Amino acid sequence: MVNKKIIVAVDGPAGAGKSTISKKIAEVLKLEYIDTGAMYRALTLKVINKGINPNDVKSILEIMEDTTIEFINNHVYLDGIKVDEEIRKNIVTNHVSEISKIAEVRKKMVDMQRKLSESNNVIMDGRDIGTVVLHHANYKFFITASVEERARRRYKELLEKGEKDITYDQILIEIKKRDEIDSTREIAPLKKSPDAHLIDTTNKTIDECVNEIIEIIERG
Repeated sequence: MVNKKIIVAVDGPAGAGKSTISKKIAEVLKLEYIDTGAMYRALTLKVINKGINPNDVKSILEIMEDTTIEFINNHVYLDGIKVDEEIRKNIVTNHVSEISKIAEVRKKMVDMQRKLSESNNVIMDGRDIGTVVLHHANYKFFITASVEERARRRYKELLEKGEKDITYDQILIEIKKRDEIDSTREIAPLKKSPDAHLIDTTNKTIDECVNEIIEIIERG
């Protein structure tokens, strides 16, 4: 890589492979990986654990004032406790879009995310990275896949984690609902930045997608 600041923004819908691909690129190019979705998931987990209604914006903002979310050695810490597995449970997945569409929550998260990107070469993934958070990024990618393929991946992942009370059709409905919420929310909706490279992972392996993106970055 040339000696210049590397800022990579990765966006896309749930289940497209953003996080897996971004982690591998971070390893190869020695970038700091920031999973913004994990930040919203961590806050959602705290909201659920405290029994707060996802529509109670006032209470959510109050607990957010006393919330710390950190990335340490590729692990996510919520208020000093590692929560990698907890934030991936289906109950969190089903509520995270409700929390992340709150304007005040997004503003605070965006401030945190931008600060994380200031000191290092980074790759950051989420829903509004190339359009809002890191609109100045020198490399932008929009990673997608068919909704059926994304549901299949999510269903397989949950089964492997031991969640049995689920069906493929249920997951398909949930992903379509989440897509609708993410794409139509008033604040920073999910959309492809005009200058982002489109990567469709439906019929590609993770390594094929990683190599495709790295080639684009290395070309400058």
